[in-house]
Amino acid sequence: MTAAPLRPDGQAFTVASRDELSEELIKSRERVKAHGEVFTPRRMVEQMLDLVCAELETGPGFVDKTFFEPSAGDGNFLIAILRRKLHAIEKRYQPEFWPTESLFALASIYGVELLEDNLIAARAGLLAEFAAFHAAHGVVCSSRTNMYRSAVYLIGANVALGDTLTGLDANGEPIEFSWWHRVLNVPGLVQRDPFTLASLRGAGVGAFDFTVYATYQQCRIDQVHKEVRADD
Repeated sequence: MTAAPLRPDGQAFTVASRDELSEELIKSRERVKAHGEVFTPRRMVEQMLDLVCAELETGPGFVDKTFFEPSAGDGNFLIAILRRKLHAIEKRYQPEFWPTESLFALASIYGVELLEDNLIAARAGLLAEFAAFHAAHGVVCSSRTNMYRSAVYLIGANVALGDTLTGLDANGEPIEFSWWHRVLNVPGLVQRDPFTLASLRGAGVGAFDFTVYATYQQCRIDQVHKEVRADD
């Protein structure tokens, strides 16, 4: 029997099961030709995330560690990242902190996807994972709650339709995200700070960002959906 190849951490990769081999990795040959679309198998997603376990689940400040998926597909990486963060929150925080910390976890996850049907699936998958976590613990997370509405808003703001290579959205405008900074010494309070994807690249080479961004008032993380501007 041939030994499985080792990962960088010295652990052996496990062999895929029959069910995993039947997992849909392409939607059509046309999409592969046009967009190079091939999905990453779930097992491989988990193996890759194992390599950053400290940042995701065990290290200091793991809830706020940001992750960016430049080709989000239908959200398999994004959903797996959220799932791991939520499980870690469950282990490390008291239940009364789960609603707030779960929203901050959601706010730390970013993605860009070129194809609209994939974007819809990715956003829906993130929301379903978030809602299922709270439902499993008997916490109401319906469309009538601020927690749910803020989750929808954060997902919409953080997972964008566009082209990572050009930095432009579907309308040809710069892809814009926001940082969601915790306000020191005020639990649950957040400061929204917009930025463009292009500005991250420019910062790496010392370029100035001349974009004029909207400014927002500080608010609770479960109130971000109200989108209160600083000049309101």
